[in-house]
Amino acid sequence: MTSEPSGDIPEGMSPDARDTWPSPELIISWLGDQEIDFEFRPGEDLPVHDDPEAVYAARRFRDVLGRFGSGVTVVTAVSNDEPVGLTCQSFSSVSLDPPLVLFVPAKTSRAWPLIQRSGRFCVNLLAADQADLSNTMASRGTDKFAEVKWTPAPQTGSPMLEGAIAHIDCSIHAVHEAGDHYVVIGRVLDLVTDDDGDDDIAPLLFYRGKYRTTDAR
Repeated sequence: MTSEPSGDIPEGMSPDARDTWPSPELIISWLGDQEIDFEFRPGEDLPVHDDPEAVYAARRFRDVLGRFGSGVTVVTAVSNDEPVGLTCQSFSSVSLDPPLVLFVPAKTSRAWPLIQRSGRFCVNLLAADQADLSNTMASRGTDKFAEVKWTPAPQTGSPMLEGAIAHIDCSIHAVHEAGDHYVVIGRVLDLVTDDDGDDDIAPLLFYRGKYRTTDAR
């Protein structure tokens, strides 16, 4: 007497055949219709559908918006007694009274939940010679601060990175969901500069996918 075949194994197939089947992830990757990572800004790999229209639209969005040059910042905090940080190109002043600024982390950011939990942060405005620091803070390394020199901000204790041209110490004022990012509003508590009055210090800029600065090339 033969046993009835399992309901999810085709008739005539060996019951142990499942052990040699490809994984579901591999099958889906063959079939397509997957989410792929697409880099928009330093350290921001966002999921985009792999169909040609979606990839083209994402690339077009990145290329056109990349024509808006901006400064580069590193947003830092201390969470569970450990320094955390992320590179952020999307930063802006918001209000003078009260003094407010904003930055826009991706929902995929690993550092942002830790910063949010701390309730405070410091925005470090990077100098032209700090592209390597920007890349370090944009990475997913286990210890971004291993070789980074910093001091605690006076108000919040958040890391003020050595060599940055200014530091904006803040408490979290509000957080708004916006598509695949969060808009974080910070209440400015303190302002610190490290340039000793040097007006010629050059900022680190990001334009069309590359680091730049204001110096003539």
